[in-house]
Amino acid sequence: MMWKDYIDGYKSYLKIEKSLTENTVEAYVKDLIKFESYCEKKKIGNALANVSQNIIREYIDELNESNMSASSQARALSGIKSFFKYLLINDIVDRNPASLIETPKIGRKLPVILSPEEVDNLIKAIDTDSETGYRNIAILEVLYGSGIRVSELVNLRLTDINLEDNFIKVKGKGNKERLVPLGNSAKNAVNTYLQNYRGSLKIHKDSENVLFLNRRGRQMTRVMIFTIIKDLAIKISLGKTISPHTFRHSFATHLIEGGADLRAIQDMLGHESITTTEVYTHLDKEFLKDTIIRFHPRS
Repeated sequence: MMWKDYIDGYKSYLKIEKSLTENTVEAYVKDLIKFESYCEKKKIGNALANVSQNIIREYIDELNESNMSASSQARALSGIKSFFKYLLINDIVDRNPASLIETPKIGRKLPVILSPEEVDNLIKAIDTDSETGYRNIAILEVLYGSGIRVSELVNLRLTDINLEDNFIKVKGKGNKERLVPLGNSAKNAVNTYLQNYRGSLKIHKDSENVLFLNRRGRQMTRVMIFTIIKDLAIKISLGKTISPHTFRHSFATHLIEGGADLRAIQDMLGHESITTTEVYTHLDKEFLKDTIIRFHPRS
């Protein structure tokens, strides 16, 4: 068999047995194809059993020398480990040459966040006279008001939202479902969008249950959401590089600042590990320091 056949089998394994998202699967596959090219250069050919620990180490070293970020190197190694684990399970190889290789150390990078005033300014910059104005307001309000991922946003269905009880049902990573509260601003924005924009569209039959639609009545893409946010940031001269994920970071940080429980935030964000959520407590240290400087009598 060729590498392609093994990679195709691995791709199905990630989708079906591991329930990974399409984006995560594609990232792993893309990394594996690059590793395959490296192995060809090393004259390994299709003999996967000949892939040694040293070859994988040399490959990661080469990625490092090409100035690839530590997080990208870690993902590449994680994909190789997972691939050989799959091959081992299916008796294609008799060992995993990557199992003992340490993952590159990744420094914790604090994400960019928006202040509540900056969120307001971005929303106020949306032209409600344009046909997509109310839709775009609802998109930003939902991103900031619920902290969901952009992939979760574009996949929201009408049947996922309960505006009466202020909840939305979200399908996250690994197809795990969670209920997320929706604030009044987001609820009102969604209601306005449904009444003033979505109801007037000629909706494509494949998108009849999709919440957020483009002008052609079809499901919006992640790229469209990125573009909307990027254009608004330029419009108000924000001076920060932001994305849909920035609203998720801001949502969590502002909850921490308000005294919300970390476990509750973990549940709302859909984080599998509390460690992932803890990054927002680091962000909050700046807020605490500023509070001490402003209010402590000895400061």
